[in-house]
Amino acid sequence: MESSWMESSWLETHWARPFYLTLVFCLALGLLQAIKLYLQRQRLLRDLRLFPSPPTHWLYGHSKLFKDGKMEILEKIVEKYPCAFPRWIGPFQAFLYIYDPDYAKTFLSRTDPKSNFLYKFMTASIGKGLVNLSGPKWSQHRRLLTPGFHFNTLKSFVEVMVQSVNVMLNKWEKICGSQNTLLDIYEHINLMTLDVLMKCIFSWETNCQTDSSHDNYVKATSEGSNILMQRVFNYFYHYDLIFKLSPLGHRLREVNKILHHHTDKIVKNRRNSLKDENKQTNTQKRKYRDFLDIVLSAQAENDSFTDADLWSEVNTFMLAGHDSVSAGISWLLYHLALYPEHQEKCREEIRAILGDGSSITWNQLSEMSYTTMCIKESLRLAPPAVSISRQLSKPITFPDGRSLPAGMTVVLSIWGLHHNPAVWENPQVFDPLRFSQECNKRHSHAYLPFSSGPRNCIGQNFAIAEIKVVVALILLRFQMRVEPTKPVVFMPYIFIKPKKGIYLHLKKLP
Repeated sequence: MESSWMESSWLETHWARPFYLTLVFCLALGLLQAIKLYLQRQRLLRDLRLFPSPPTHWLYGHSKLFKDGKMEILEKIVEKYPCAFPRWIGPFQAFLYIYDPDYAKTFLSRTDPKSNFLYKFMTASIGKGLVNLSGPKWSQHRRLLTPGFHFNTLKSFVEVMVQSVNVMLNKWEKICGSQNTLLDIYEHINLMTLDVLMKCIFSWETNCQTDSSHDNYVKATSEGSNILMQRVFNYFYHYDLIFKLSPLGHRLREVNKILHHHTDKIVKNRRNSLKDENKQTNTQKRKYRDFLDIVLSAQAENDSFTDADLWSEVNTFMLAGHDSVSAGISWLLYHLALYPEHQEKCREEIRAILGDGSSITWNQLSEMSYTTMCIKESLRLAPPAVSISRQLSKPITFPDGRSLPAGMTVVLSIWGLHHNPAVWENPQVFDPLRFSQECNKRHSHAYLPFSSGPRNCIGQNFAIAEIKVVVALILLRFQMRVEPTKPVVFMPYIFIKPKKGIYLHLKKLP
């Protein structure tokens, strides 16, 4: 009996010892992590002490302040806190928001790398392309891909854009007839811009505007960017394990499968088509050189440009190009519908240049001076990209003497800059004449819809050309008015999108 009790006691002691050691080890790790996070918070508080900010919750930071995504909140903060304010994402993560042109000029004149804070979350969806690369590899990609956006290349795309826009307008005519019809134009613009990109990037006639088989891809592009922004502004989702186990993480994996399968299928088809034909002859058959030709040429000439690089750049231009252009066009149409006097001036100008719009040339796009001012003003009020972020590689001192150390994340809020009352008079008013030559005395960094400097948007000329083609053809065939009962709500995802569509009254012009 005694022997049995002693044996049981010995086993319990020896089994308990590893358990207690493991428990102590885990507690020690937890304590070290807590100390590390505490010191991280104290360092951020010290580094940001010169920049006052709105009241912050010790756990949620400013998440509750921005939980509804209403951009009006940011506008009030910009007015109250000049130049910049620290934005806290949870208790241990903060970055400095800036929205002053002098701050922007100092910030963009440097060569700091992109911040991992946002861009690391995008890697699973688009890989590492121009959007999130830094250093020599970014320079190499930029140099190799620049020919894809040369004016001679863009000129050949105008005819392609016209074809896709006319498909959309023909749909509108069937839907509207001769009646005044309320329509969510955002859905139609989304499909039309996807159609344009498919043709200009891949020379692929998808018929996605009339063929519903592409609905999954369209929904995936939109849903992917929404999930990414939810992850950015939820501190707990910054931890990969928590995010991967969450419903959002599971859904993003499904979305990425759709996007990757789509891109892989297109690239594979092109490579197969080039196996038995000379590349130059094949390009001539298509009448123009698309973006995939440029990327494949870059890969053929540079061994260091891998399949992963090719895949990343193609996905980058599909996702970034699609979302940004569709948003830019939709907001412009909304603003012209909201201000019919400007809509009519644009229509008169376009009629004088294009007549009935049966054809549009590249040179005619540059003649649309008043329409161009309206485009610029719309991009000011609703810039395609919400912000640009960098991680400081060395200390920075802003013009007012305040400074930050290396390692800090700085975010240039393009929205805040464009709505800053210290920079723009009556910033909420739609006033295209701000961009007339007589009034063009603004700061060089007050207007940055496509960023500035060496890392500006490589596709901005493509975007502006497409916006001009689209608005010109629409105004020649339709009159637009807003629906007061369906106001548009801005949502600051990677690109500024409407929360519940953009509903406009469309009426076919005689």
